[in-house]
Amino acid sequence: MELGVHALEFDVALTADRRLVLTHDLTVSAVTSADRRPAHPGDPLYPYVGRPVNALTLAQLRTLEVGVRLPRHPDDPFALTQAPVPDTRMPTLGAVLGLVGAYEAEGVRLHVELKSDPTRPHLTADPELFTELVVEELDRHGRLGGTAILSFDWRIIRHAAAIAPGTRRFALIELDTLHWHDDLGDDVPAAARAAGATTLSPEHVMVDERLMAQCAAAGLDVAVWTVNDTGLASRMLDLGVAGIVTDYPDRMRELWRERGLDLPRPVAPLRPVGV
Repeated sequence: MELGVHALEFDVALTADRRLVLTHDLTVSAVTSADRRPAHPGDPLYPYVGRPVNALTLAQLRTLEVGVRLPRHPDDPFALTQAPVPDTRMPTLGAVLGLVGAYEAEGVRLHVELKSDPTRPHLTADPELFTELVVEELDRHGRLGGTAILSFDWRIIRHAAAIAPGTRRFALIELDTLHWHDDLGDDVPAAARAAGATTLSPEHVMVDERLMAQCAAAGLDVAVWTVNDTGLASRMLDLGVAGIVTDYPDRMRELWRERGLDLPRPVAPLRPVGV
């Protein structure tokens, strides 16, 4: 936010005690998480790394160290650029919304991806309940109007359209998960629109002139992911995408500046208490 971004994109999963936590994986990742201690002596679920997030409580998940990346391979693309923040705990969605509120970052949109996999129901929350809990938390913080709901599981997109029609809804797609959806046919954007999406968010390898034309016909914007190279980002912009999801917004700010695009204003840093 201090750098200056149009939106923050993050992933949310549901714990065993129905708490919403930020995590990229439906199982506790050995790359992004490390066990420190059990939540209570003799906890039979300890160690927690490798266990389903939905099998663990918030108290158990909060014992994990999640501020230091532990790459399995030396060629991990993030190994050289990670910024370790030791003693970081897995945050709740409410805590992140509170932080955004403390920054008074009203102009920063929140793109909340609900992690859900219909092919692995044992790892996945009920999609309607999950969507409702996320919408309730966003509404509690007054953030529904500046939010997009994202998911590869279009059951969530459909339910979000029903209970929060004022939100943006991003239907995520990638080649590996197209089989999740029945009867897509040759026109994926039309199917996404029928599912309640307002935006199609494809993996960049799927974006070409044909897909862009189909999205235009369906009345959908396109937000492409994950683009970390400015040359590729330029090609995506030339094709007409409306947004680029990146791990390196500093690089994209330079590209935006070069192309004369509207740059998001940085948010003022928080001042220490008492200053």
